[in-house]
Amino acid sequence: MKFQRITISADQMGGLPCIRGLRIPVSVIVDLVAANTPDEEILRLYPDLEPEDIREALATGQPTDYFQ
Repeated sequence: MKFQRITISADQMGGLPCIRGLRIPVSVIVDLVAANTPDEEILRLYPDLEPEDIREALATGQPTDYFQ
């Protein structure tokens, strides 16, 4: 599956998968969801995110420690 909103760059965040080239690692979003943080709160904490970013981060299907 090709992700449209997940980017990986060796020059950014140590090569961790991030949301749309932002310095927001996918693992951070997955951890927040795993901690039962509502989407509205995640979007408030990270105003550059869009609801689809959260959905695609979860669609990676990877446990949070996969990216660490």
